[in-house]
Amino acid sequence: MIDLVCCGAINWDITLFVERLPRPGEEVPVHEIQRTSGGTAANVSVAAARILGPGRVAFIGALGGDEIAEEQIAILRAEGVDPSGVLRVPGKESGQAYIIVGPEGENEIHTYFGANLHLTPQSLRDQERLRLIEEAKVTVIMDPPLETAKALAELSKEEGNRVIWDPGVYAELGLAALKGILRNVDYFILNHLEFEGLLGTSDPWEVTARLGAVNPSVKAVIKRGAEGCILCSSGEEPTWVRAVPLERLGMRVVNTVGCGDAFIGALAASLVEGFDEVEALRRGCAAGAFKATRKETRGGPTAEELQELLRRWAELEGG
Repeated sequence: MIDLVCCGAINWDITLFVERLPRPGEEVPVHEIQRTSGGTAANVSVAAARILGPGRVAFIGALGGDEIAEEQIAILRAEGVDPSGVLRVPGKESGQAYIIVGPEGENEIHTYFGANLHLTPQSLRDQERLRLIEEAKVTVIMDPPLETAKALAELSKEEGNRVIWDPGVYAELGLAALKGILRNVDYFILNHLEFEGLLGTSDPWEVTARLGAVNPSVKAVIKRGAEGCILCSSGEEPTWVRAVPLERLGMRVVNTVGCGDAFIGALAASLVEGFDEVEALRRGCAAGAFKATRKETRGGPTAEELQELLRRWAELEGG
């Protein structure tokens, strides 16, 4: 039985590790190349499956008619993710991302969406994908086309699912473009800079007021990287969930690409498992921090690794 469905981008990542990020027009040597499966929604599905276990997480997305697609599907299966919701688009290339990572984990990402853009609202009602939506308890919407995100949020709410949405690059379109989707969202997630771009502010009270005017029941999660995250709910004080103090635990940041995906995957998995939202966010912060210590984009923890990090964190804080 599927408990969690994730929808959005799946890309083939080509990651270049460099001594420092280049300035415009500058050439810098590359000392390592990684070619791996990526894409925000696919990353979230894998992160959640590592915590929930095989067969409980499904991915909905679109791949081309190329060899990349075959490898992507095989990798999802190997990670315990149900790929039956993947739409194949003949004649289109699968999505690809070109990522540059500096020595402290800072990065630049350039994405070719390709087949990702061909997941339509109509395709969500095909039996393969509709079944997954109907079975799920939680729906995570990342960055499918906006009209598809809108249709999925509506379908998910009809089925009684809790809906998590991180619009990614679509946040640049402004609040007016997102209103139709926000009305059916339970948790709206962006980092503090993205909220500033979307709303002109990342102040928790202002974020709550602006989003609450669209949907009074929506809860905002403001990601603040190494500082943790803030939960904003209408009529309540903002709740700051602190990040794992990695240095104090003897852990080092290696690559921050994919930390947000690990965070959302663990948050969604924790909500499926019945944790309250503050504890779910704490577990999400721990998963994102764990990922930062891993070079690979999909470096989120297993259930056992997450539990061990939470144990060490609690001991450090005297809990």
